[in-house]
Amino acid sequence: MMSKDLLMEIGTEEIPAHFMPAILQQLKEKAEEKFTELHIDFSETKTYGTPRRLALLIKDLAKKQSDISTEHKGPSVKIAFDNDNNPTKAAIGFARGKNIDVNELTVRDGYIYAVVHEHGSRTIDLLSEILPQLIEGLNFPKNMRWGTLDFRFVRPIRWIVALFDSEVIPFTTANVHSGNKTRGHRFLSDGEHIIENASDYKKTMKKLFIIVDQNKRRDMIKEQINRLAAENNGHAQITEDLLEEVTYLVEYPTALCGKFEEKYLNLPKEAVITPMREHQRYFPVTDAAGKLLPLFITIRNGGDNALATVQHGNERVLRARLADAQFFFDEDRKKKLVDYLDKLKTVVFQEGLGSVYDKALRLQKLTAYLADACKTAPSVKKSAERAALLAKADLVTGMVCEFTELQGIMGREYALLDNEGDEVAKAIDEHYMPRFAGDKLPSTVSGQLVSLADKIDTIAATFSRGLIPTGSQDPFALRRQALGIVNTIINAKMNISLNSFIKESLNLLSIDEDKQKDLSANIINFIKLRLKNVLAEANIRYDIVDSVLNNINDIYAVYKKALSLDNKLTSADLTGIVQSFVRVSNIAKQDVLNIDESLFTCPEETTLYQNYSKVKDAVRLSGDDYDAVIDKLALLSAPIDRFFDAVMVMDKDEKIKNNRLALLKNIDNLIKATADFSKIVL
Repeated sequence: MMSKDLLMEIGTEEIPAHFMPAILQQLKEKAEEKFTELHIDFSETKTYGTPRRLALLIKDLAKKQSDISTEHKGPSVKIAFDNDNNPTKAAIGFARGKNIDVNELTVRDGYIYAVVHEHGSRTIDLLSEILPQLIEGLNFPKNMRWGTLDFRFVRPIRWIVALFDSEVIPFTTANVHSGNKTRGHRFLSDGEHIIENASDYKKTMKKLFIIVDQNKRRDMIKEQINRLAAENNGHAQITEDLLEEVTYLVEYPTALCGKFEEKYLNLPKEAVITPMREHQRYFPVTDAAGKLLPLFITIRNGGDNALATVQHGNERVLRARLADAQFFFDEDRKKKLVDYLDKLKTVVFQEGLGSVYDKALRLQKLTAYLADACKTAPSVKKSAERAALLAKADLVTGMVCEFTELQGIMGREYALLDNEGDEVAKAIDEHYMPRFAGDKLPSTVSGQLVSLADKIDTIAATFSRGLIPTGSQDPFALRRQALGIVNTIINAKMNISLNSFIKESLNLLSIDEDKQKDLSANIINFIKLRLKNVLAEANIRYDIVDSVLNNINDIYAVYKKALSLDNKLTSADLTGIVQSFVRVSNIAKQDVLNIDESLFTCPEETTLYQNYSKVKDAVRLSGDDYDAVIDKLALLSAPIDRFFDAVMVMDKDEKIKNNRLALLKNIDNLIKATADFSKIVL
C-alpha cells in the first residue's frame, strides 16, 4: 500500500463556539499548504471540531515524498569553459554548490545547467516535525497560557492523538506527549480510549458518544428540532448563527422541548425571543401563522436519560428570565417613551461631545436637513423628525438596560403603545439597521433618513476626536456605520450631496471651520473605501471601480455609473473610444476653460467643438441614465481622433494653443463627470 491515513486530534478544555469555524478552516488550509509544499501527495483533507477537540484527518497520504528534479541555470559557456573546453573554476564551483559532479552539467542556449535530483524522504520521518508545527502555527482571536509554560493556545491542551494509520507519530507540544489515546464524552464515557487506526476515527468516537463531524451534528440538531416542533404542532424558528453556535457547544446532541406560561405571550414578541435565543440558546416555536407559542426547544449535550429533569431545569431558568422581562416592561410602561428623553441628559455620548440627549437633538435637525434635500413629503418629514428625537429614548428604559439587544425594538413597541404612529415606530427600530453584516436595511423613508443621520453623526463625532479606525481596530464600529450609509443610499436610490451632508453634521457638532476641511476629506475617503468594497462585491471590475471613484459626492450616481460602464465594456468593444478619451486626458492637464471660437484655425477644431456642445446638451438631458450618457459621450470619439490627426495642439501662438487646451479641458471635464477612462485597463 503506497498511502496511509493521518489523524491528529488535539484535546482541549472547552473552546468558545464562535472561534471554531475559523480555527477548523485555518487548520485545513495550513495542513494542505504544508503537505503540498513538501511534495507529499494526499487525496482529501477533513477537519472536525467539538467543544473539546480539534481534529485533522488526511486521507491517502503518500508514504514518501515525491522525487524532485530541479534545473538550475549557471554561468555562460564562455565563462564556464576555457579555450580547450575544460571546465573553469566558475563551472567547478557551480557544480560543487549544487552537489553534483562537473561532468553532469549540461549546456543549452549558451549557458550551463545543473539538474539536481532529490529523493523524497519517508513521510513517517517528517510527521514528527510537521504536526507540532501545525499546532503551533494556529492563530486565535484570544490565546491562553497555563502553568509555567510560555506556550499559547486557544485553551489548555490536555491530550494529543497522532496516528499514521495505526502507527503513533511521537512528538511533544506544551508538555503533552502524542499517542493513540483519546477521551470520550465528559459524562457518558469514562477515562481514556485507544484509537486503533486513523481510518476508524469517526466510528470509534461515536462509540464514545462523540459526533465528531460538525456537519453531521448540525444536521442531527436541525432534524431533532424540526421533529419536536412538528410533534407540538409548531414550527421552529432556526437562525443559522444560533444553529452554528449550538453545533459547537455540544458533542452528542439531544433535543428537548420545554414550556413557559402563556401570560408571557402578552409581552412584545422580541422581549420573549431575545432572552430565549440570545441568553439561553433556545429555539422559539411559532404556529403556522407565525404567532409565538409558549414552547421552546433546546439542545442537551448528552443522551436522553433524565430528560424530564433537564427540561424542568431549563424551564425554571427561562421562567426567571421572562419574569424579569415582565417586571421591566411593566415598570417602563409607567411613563411614555417621550418622558425618557430627559434622562438621556445623564448619559454621555462621547467625551467632550455632550450627552445622548444632545445627539438626539442633532439627529432631529440632521433628519430634517436630509428630508429637505430629498424633497420628502411634509408628513413623512414630520414622522422622521419625531422618530429621530425619540430614537435613543429606549436606551434608558429598564428593558433595554437588562436586554441590550432590544434597543430600537423596545423603542418601536413603546412608540406604538403611545400612539406615535406606525411610521415613527418603525423608523425608531430601523435607524439601527443594518445591525450586522448581511442584516436588513431600513425599508421606510423615515427609517432611511434617521439611519443615515445617526450614522454620519457618529462618524463625524468620532473623527472629530481623532479616533479614526486603523488596522483591525474599530471600537466604535465605524466601518459598519459607513458601510450602512453606502448600502442604505444605494438601496433607497437616494441622490444626496455627501459633502453637504457631512458639512451639516460637522456644523451641528460645532466643529471649527478651519478644521472642517481636513475632517470632511478624511470622512469622504473613509466612506469611499466602503463604497469601493460594495462595488467590488457587486462583481464590478476593479479598474471600472477606480474609474468612477474620482468624485463620490453622489453615492447612488457613482453606483449607477459603475453598473452602466461595466455593462458597456462587457457587451461591446469600446477600445477605440477609451483610447480617444485617454488621449484627451493625457494632454488636458491645465485648468484653461474659456473657449474662443474665433481662434479656431482648422475645421477639425470647429467640428470637435460643435460635437462637444451637442453632446454636452444631450448628456444633460439624459440625466442619470448612464447607459445613454456613455452612448452620447462615445459620439465624441471620432471627432477627437480627427482633431488629433489634423491639429497641432501646442501651437507657437500662445492664444491658439491655450484655446485648444481649453477645448480639450472642457471635453475632459465632461467625460470625467462620468468616469476617468484613463483608469480602464484594455
